[in-house]
Amino acid sequence: MTSIVASLRLWPARRWRFTVVTAIGTFLFIAIPTDLIPNPVFGREIPPTPWSWWALGISSILGGLVAATYVATPEAARTERERRVGMAGGIATFFAVGCPVCNKLVLLAVGYTGAIQWFEPVQPYLAAGAIGLLAWAFVARVRREESCLISTAVAVRLADGDRVVQP
Repeated sequence: MTSIVASLRLWPARRWRFTVVTAIGTFLFIAIPTDLIPNPVFGREIPPTPWSWWALGISSILGGLVAATYVATPEAARTERERRVGMAGGIATFFAVGCPVCNKLVLLAVGYTGAIQWFEPVQPYLAAGAIGLLAWAFVARVRREESCLISTAVAVRLADGDRVVQP
């Protein structure tokens, strides 16, 4: 964990700005349609639980951090796995904090009674899973970046084998 904190300290301001903007965007992107933030377009039959706010806040911050790992290092090794895990965490957050009977996909899958009896009790676990997926994606991305760092003081031997250049 200390290496992750040390890596975060090395992030440029551009990455931190992107983290904040993305976290706020993620928060609004999920909070408005799930009616955590009251609005005239979307409604909610079951009031939000107190943990919904915590789950959304933590997921938004982690989502911003994961997204920021793609900023300023496009040449860094990227794998589809971390990208998919991060996206899965965001989607799981949407289902976790949403109204169980307002979600059309849940209603189609299990019906109104199933949404109340089965899906609503599962939502806290879904929220915890979403946070876990986002945290895993973030740690994997930061560790992958750390493993690819090259010091600017490293000497590079050119193809002729005789000359050494300090970048």
